[in-house]
Formats: sequence, structure tokens, C-alpha cells
Amino acid sequence: MMLRRPVLFLLVVTVFAPIILYIDKLAIFTTLSSTIGFTEDVSALAVGGEIRKLNILPQESSINLKEPIGTVYSVNTNTFVSNSDGSRGEPSYRTAESSIGSQVVHSTEHKTRVLSAAGVGSQAEKENPIREVTNGLHDGNEKDRLQNPETAGGKEREEIREGKPTFSQQMLKRFSEKMENKTGQNFGKASGKVNPEEHLRTNTVRKSDQAIMLDARVRHLKDQLIRANVYLVLGATKKNPDFIKELQLRMKEIKKVLGDASKDSELPSNAYSRLKAMEQTLARGKQIQDDCTAVLKKLRAMLHSTEEQLKAHKKEIMFLTHLAAKTLPKGLHCLPLRLSTDYHSLTSSQQQFPDEEKLEDPRLYHYALFSDNILATAVVVNSTISHAKEPENHVFHIVTDQLNYEAMRMWFLANPPGKATIQVQNIEEFTWLNSSYSPVLKQLGSPSMIDYYFRAHHVKPDSNLKFRNPKYLSILNHLRFYLPEIFPKLNKVMFLDDDIVVKKDLTALWSLDMKGKVNGAVETCGESFHRFDRYLNFSNPLISRTFDPRACGWAYGMNIFDLEEWKRQNITEVYHTWQKLNEDRQLWKLGTLPPGLITFWNRTFPIDRLWHVLGLGYNPNVNQKDIERAAVLHYNGNMKPWLEIGILKYRTYWTKFVDYDQVYLKDCNISPN
Repeated sequence: MMLRRPVLFLLVVTVFAPIILYIDKLAIFTTLSSTIGFTEDVSALAVGGEIRKLNILPQESSINLKEPIGTVYSVNTNTFVSNSDGSRGEPSYRTAESSIGSQVVHSTEHKTRVLSAAGVGSQAEKENPIREVTNGLHDGNEKDRLQNPETAGGKEREEIREGKPTFSQQMLKRFSEKMENKTGQNFGKASGKVNPEEHLRTNTVRKSDQAIMLDARVRHLKDQLIRANVYLVLGATKKNPDFIKELQLRMKEIKKVLGDASKDSELPSNAYSRLKAMEQTLARGKQIQDDCTAVLKKLRAMLHSTEEQLKAHKKEIMFLTHLAAKTLPKGLHCLPLRLSTDYHSLTSSQQQFPDEEKLEDPRLYHYALFSDNILATAVVVNSTISHAKEPENHVFHIVTDQLNYEAMRMWFLANPPGKATIQVQNIEEFTWLNSSYSPVLKQLGSPSMIDYYFRAHHVKPDSNLKFRNPKYLSILNHLRFYLPEIFPKLNKVMFLDDDIVVKKDLTALWSLDMKGKVNGAVETCGESFHRFDRYLNFSNPLISRTFDPRACGWAYGMNIFDLEEWKRQNITEVYHTWQKLNEDRQLWKLGTLPPGLITFWNRTFPIDRLWHVLGLGYNPNVNQKDIERAAVLHYNGNMKPWLEIGILKYRTYWTKFVDYDQVYLKDCNISPN
């Protein structure tokens, strides 16, 4: 009995007491869980150390949590939430429209915090975890956010366009996409397979993020200027002259810092201090404002005004570009004068070109160039010869006007193109080309045509200036339709425009089997503006009955013409017939491509598009691979490479064939810059 009692006591202490305590705690836990509920996510259960999702329960990602609701404004029956900086946020999905107005539906999970549009709300911003994440704040350190180029400009901006997401919202969206991409990549690794589409999408997102971050601070500074301009015209600001003076000073500092910078790396070292000072000034301005509706109206007025100014500037740019394209630079005006003077100092024997017996040899490779631009013609000849495998077999027939005839001859006498043969002709010597034979020559000399081009006050504001270029008055542009008359003893001729550069040997085109077609050219089906309906008037029944409006056009500039087929099919007479029908310009506007499309309809043989790449005179986004592989580069458009308005990155392909050390170019101050 003496030993039994201690044993029972120890048994109670070590066995029964823990059981009783455990049952008691379990009862308390059960009571709490039934009244309060689980605080953890019951959609994720750990089974055997592995977390699995319950498919029957809706999943909700933590990164997609909405920001607590701010002040709600109703504009045009659309409800928006104002951000802490007064900018317009995304539409609120926790509002319900009623007949009285916009009414906030309070969430049971978050307490609604109404932020004043006039106040800065610094304390509210500190309490807002979503804003801290999207603004790039680290432990509340504002200085770190502004100094970091990846988060510079991350502060909420006042956007001009309605509904446009702010920078922080864009960053939050990208953060969500990155998390999804990362999850997809991890799954791919776990399964042993990599999805190439996911990999490509991830790389694209990364590249776009890098592009945004490169100019984040520059964009932030520009946004500050926009906000400052808005504050300057608001009534509440005008009552505070001290603030206006300070704001104008900050704006002057920001403009000086920005300069012409387009990337953060181009900003001076004091950019951050200026940005921070302006941010503090703008914060004061936000406190001064008491009417967010006025700010919104001003932003809308600024947007409308900017759009109108943009339209006006576009029209002005178009007019000035066409004017520059029609204007002869001083250097190109000086060049023919100097050349003509020296030409008259030569003897008659010195004025002759060698190898004239090759001019009518049909076994050689003949080129036709019709131009009054000496320097451009020289580039075409030089670039062609420099890539020719047998330059002694190439013959260039140049036709120019009387004004530039002597200068053109003098240039090639002083700068002979190696072993190639040159012929320079004066269009005035073509006695057969007169108004009784050529309908277009008769039309070009008519008073109505001259009035169309030179009486600018009759031009409608929306008329296409391209068709009113006086270059179309020159018969040189229409000589391409008289090739058999100009070269009666030749079988094939390659026509070259004076705004091209040759990059490869063109000899192979003479042996091309054109299958009975007259014109060998590169088609331009890939570009809608080179289809027939762009150039011809299909409202005219004569055009609509004969041609297909979606028919593929082709390019002038590098064309191989079979002159034997030309004569057999009487192409010149076809051209004359259509020109007579278009005397009142009702079928097409003036130019050479529209009548060319008509004349060579169903008579054009398509050649590979890399023989002739177009667009270098107007399109800054020509495919670089096409340029490198092309045989001929065409600067069609107004931005010619010899003009200051030429596209800079394409100019080197042209200037490499100009010897700027040549004495005539130096005397006329013609340089590559």
C-alpha cells in the first residue's frame, strides 16, 4: 500500500494530466474556430508536405489586390477614383450608380479611406502598402526611389489622356505578368519542357521594361513640367504670387536640365536634385488646390489644344517638305554654272567622248538615264560601274535638258567612269518629239496645266501637294515612254531613275526570259498605296470597266524593257491613246506611274523584289536586311539624299559614291554634311 500510492500519483501526473489538458485546449480551439473562422487560406491544404489547391474554391492572387478606395468623382456618368496626387485613376468596381449620384459600396474586408483631392495625403500614402510597392519605396525611403533609375518616375503621375494607366499601374501590371511568367517557367522546368512561346513573351517583357527604365527620369521630368503648367493657370494658384514665382523658377531649372536629353544617361549630374525640388514645389501646389474639377477641365483643354496644334504642324511639315524637295540647293545651282564655263574652254576634239562605236551595239548592256541633276546622275553611273564585273561592256545613255547639257558633258569628261562608255544627249535635239506627235507634250504646255501648277491660291487646302510638283511639267519624266524612238537599234534597255544607288552587278537582268512581256519590274503588292485604286479614278466607268482596283502595282526606277516586244505590241500608241483620254485629268493626276500602270497593264514581268528596294526617300523603317541584300536602293519620295531633309541613316549608301574632294564640289561648297 505504501508503494502503490506513489506509483498512482506518478501515473496521474505523467499520463492522465496531459490528456486532460490537451482535451481542454482542443475544446477551446474548436469554440474559437466556430465563432471566428480560420484566418488562413483553406484553399491550400498541405498533404504529405505538398501544397495542393482546391479546384472547387476560387483562387485569388495577392498581387491583384485593389487599392483601398479613395474619393469618388462622377464625370459624364463614369465613376473614377482619385489617386493621392490628384490624378485620375481606374474606374472603381466598388461603386453602385443610383439616381442621386455615385454611392460607395463599403467592403467588409477593408476600411474605406476617403482621401482629400486638395491635400497631399502623406500619412495616407505611408499607410497604403500598394502605393509603396508600385512607387518602388523601400522601407519608406523616398530618396532611394528617386535615385534608382529603375524606379525614377515611379510616382503616380497626372495623365493627360482619359483612362490612360499611370506609370505605377503599368509597373504593377508588369510585375504581375513577370510573376505569371516566372511561375510558368518553373512549371516548365519541373516538367522537363520549356514552352518557347512563354520564353519569347518573357524576353519581350524584359526588353520593354528595360526600354521604359532607360528614360524613366526624363519622362518624370517632362511630366512635372506638364503638371506645373496646369497649376500656373488655376485660380487658386493665381492668388498665391510667391508660389507662382517659385514654380516658374523650378520650371526654368527643369527645362535647363532636360535640354535635348532623351535618355537618363544624357541628363546632367544635378538632375536628381532639380527633380526632388520640383516634386516638393508640386506637393505645395497640390495643397493649394481646392477644386479638382478645374484641374480636370484644364487638362482636357490642354489635350484638345495640343491635338489641334499637332494637326497644324503636320500640315506645315508636309508643305515645307514639298517646298524643300522642289528647291534646288545652292551647291547644286553652282555646280552646272562652273561646269558650263569650263566646257566652253575645251576644244571641239576635247568635248567628245571615246568609244562612240559602242553606243548602238545591241550585244552590250545599255542604260537609259533622263535627268537634269548632275550629281545624282554621277552617283548612279559610279555605283553601277563599281559593281559591274565587265565595266567595258556597259553603256550609259544620259538625256538632259538644254540648260544642263554642257555641264553634264563636262562632268563626265572630267570624271570618266572607268572603262564604261558615256553618251550625253540634249532633249532639244529630238526633233521628232513635238506637240503634234506627243499628246503629253501638248498638254504640258497648255495654259490650264501651267495654271494648275503655279497659281497656288486656287489650291484647295486638302489637295495633294505631291501632284502639284512642277517637275511633272518636264518632258524628261515622260521620255521613258519613248525608248524605242530614242534607241532604235537596241533590243533591250535598262531604265534607271536618278535617285537610286546600285549595290550589285545588274548584268543578269539582260538574259532574263520575260515570256513575251515588255516591262520587267519589281511588284509592290505588299504595300496598299501601290495598288491601282490608289492612282486611278475608279469612279470613272472607263477605268472601272478596264482595270482591277486591287491589281498589283509595280515600281519605276529600275526596269528592264524589251524594245522588240515594245515595237511588236505598239506600246507607244497605247500610251498616246490613254493620254488623250486623260486630257482633263479625270482618269488620273499627272505623273509617270499612273500612265505606266495603264500602258503596261498585263505586259509586266515580275522580278524578285530584292532587285529593287524602295522607300528610302520617305520611310525611315525600311527593313535593314532587305537593304543589305538589295541590288538597287531607291530614294523615292521627297527626302532625297542630296537634300538636307534626306533621311540621315540612308544617306551613307549614296554619299560613298561621291568624291567630295573633287575640285568642282569643293568650289561649290558641296560636302556630305
